[in-house]
Amino acid sequence: MIELSEGQELALTTEDGRPRTLLRLGLGWDKVPSAGAMGTGAPDIDLDASAVQFMGEQLFDLAFYNNLQTRDGSTTHLGDNKTGSGDGDDETMTVDLAKVYAKVDTIVFLVSSYQGHSLTWVDRAYVRLLDTDEVEIARFRITAGVDETGLVMASLVRSGDHWVLRAIGDGIAVRKPTDSLAALTPYL
Repeated sequence: MIELSEGQELALTTEDGRPRTLLRLGLGWDKVPSAGAMGTGAPDIDLDASAVQFMGEQLFDLAFYNNLQTRDGSTTHLGDNKTGSGDGDDETMTVDLAKVYAKVDTIVFLVSSYQGHSLTWVDRAYVRLLDTDEVEIARFRITAGVDETGLVMASLVRSGDHWVLRAIGDGIAVRKPTDSLAALTPYL
């Protein structure tokens, strides 16, 4: 497993150079231990993971809690976790890169607070990439929260016949993925 830092990229190829096609992305986060009912009063907040597909700067489609699969069938959101409690991934998506519409060149993965709460209380957020055998290929950790309502975790960028995972980790002002288009333009 490769631990990525902000701004690093990882080519999504096998050890023998073949493109990877089937992936699972797990996104997770915890609440700062002092937050919540027994701490500073920060409420349990429902965060939502989204995958937004672009053709250049034009939206193609998105997968999120209210639209679980892109119309090309390539990206599937596996369900909304409304509390973020428990160990492991809080929300998961599968991506079949072989099915991604040919003109889609970027898929951006983000977490947002639909209710508009700041993510300053978020602790140990991460995105991890697994192969078809559930082996973790890469992980990108964000150790502190951000003073925004959304967090751009990572993107997949088409590079010829291959794809590259780019670790991002930037806070953005967004509550719903459908409202995120202008905020996501810098990541395309």
